[in-house]
Amino acid sequence: MKKTFLSLLTLIVSSSLSLAQTNLYKESCTSIMVGKGASTDGSVMTAHTCDANYRTWVEITPSKSFKPGDMEPIYWGTLHNEEPWDMRNVKEKGKIPAPEKTFAYLNTAYPCLNEKQLAIGEATIEGRPELLNESGLFPIEELERIALQRCSTAVDAIKLIGRLAEQYGYGDWGECITIADKKEVWQMEIFGSGPGKPSAIWVAQRIPDDHIGISANIPRISKVNFNDQRNFMYSSDIKERVIKLGLWDGKGDFVFWKINNGKKPFSVREYFVFNTLAPSLNLQFDAEELPFSVKPDKKVDVRDILAMYRQTYDGTQFDQTANLFVIVPRKDAVRGEYQDTVRPVSTFMTNDMRALLNSLKPGVTERNRTIAVIQCSYSHVIQLRDWLPDEVGGVAYFAFDNPAQSPKIPIYSGTTTLPKSYSICGQHRYREDAAIWTFRETNRIATINWDKTRKIIEPQLMSLEDAMFRDAANIETAATKLINNGKPEEAKKMLTEFTNNFAAAAMRRWSELKAELWIIFARSM
Repeated sequence: MKKTFLSLLTLIVSSSLSLAQTNLYKESCTSIMVGKGASTDGSVMTAHTCDANYRTWVEITPSKSFKPGDMEPIYWGTLHNEEPWDMRNVKEKGKIPAPEKTFAYLNTAYPCLNEKQLAIGEATIEGRPELLNESGLFPIEELERIALQRCSTAVDAIKLIGRLAEQYGYGDWGECITIADKKEVWQMEIFGSGPGKPSAIWVAQRIPDDHIGISANIPRISKVNFNDQRNFMYSSDIKERVIKLGLWDGKGDFVFWKINNGKKPFSVREYFVFNTLAPSLNLQFDAEELPFSVKPDKKVDVRDILAMYRQTYDGTQFDQTANLFVIVPRKDAVRGEYQDTVRPVSTFMTNDMRALLNSLKPGVTERNRTIAVIQCSYSHVIQLRDWLPDEVGGVAYFAFDNPAQSPKIPIYSGTTTLPKSYSICGQHRYREDAAIWTFRETNRIATINWDKTRKIIEPQLMSLEDAMFRDAANIETAATKLINNGKPEEAKKMLTEFTNNFAAAAMRRWSELKAELWIIFARSM
């Protein structure tokens, strides 16, 4: 029976992940940013969905001390190892001088939050192939790690990343990283320097305090104002380099997305987020470009952003299932005979299913890349709050697998450990000891008939989210009091227990849901 179950599950997962192999760079992440003046409580936010087949193990890497002259290794291949100790296919490419001491940080595939309330989101933007220089020392995930280990502000992180990339070379495809601290959030786009000695071409632009921004695998920085040092930073020789590469004539406006990519600088995700949160702007999907950032019509709460990451565009112009419904006659003891509208095909359909449907009726469904996708490895929305101690103020609301189906757990800047099952990647094989599979099994079963099962899953999601924020308020108050009374270690212990207990509760509930769903489908689809 177990073998049969695993075979079925593997089939479901393989079919579902076929989409993940398409447009690996173009559609692999979404990062939404919120300035402190755009949020209801004055917090700063950044976020990330890791929407591809990257490692899912997560751990808190503690602070480290180094001796004078010590060197820090720079690795390639950490996106795909199975556990923190696993160095298979991980290669040391070089070394840089180590600092005297580092900060503790949340070590995800793309490191994201440190103990000083510095946070980073990520979205691959690829860029022009001629900019790639694989001789560069750094991939983006290592630059993120180094910044979180050494910096406490967004500006310092950008300067460090830029300096290291220029000095040692950036060897990765084009990337956007959204760098936030408890005061502000920036968007940094970085590329290789082309042929020759490896360096980097990069620009960072500040999101205005009362604005929101989004990076979704497309370069977004437009005209660079080289005289506005408050809102722009850039590589030291950027003008000279792009002129030499033939990407700018040195005369007209320096429009960064035209230089590094040249394609339309937005797609469905950017438009949907901006149009949803700032409808008064009447933005047009057929425009040449959208604003870099927008002021939302109403200030947004962190739960508004969490909800945005569950979006599949239901009921909007981008709804992929709008035409995929059928009227089914029903009969029960309460209502008697009635007509029921059902949507047996979900927005999480595979490309093969979409092709089949369109072969039966051309144009019946159009693919629109949703924010929530089935191939998501993990996601987080990070909130940074300057009125709270760092241990409490920084919190990553983290989830494995599809964010439309998985509950978030709170991981604080002061959290020191995570459940053992969180430190095991579930991408290489089915592992019952990997936390992601607790959520993935339930979610994949639910996807068999999402029209039916979402009525079960979504209330559970909201119930856990309500409980998380209700309990967090009490824990945060108590932890802050401990810190103010000179007991930071006791506060960290309290926060860590809350994180781990909530994770255990979420996994337990999703295991229970798996059993409930199997019972449903054992009787009927």
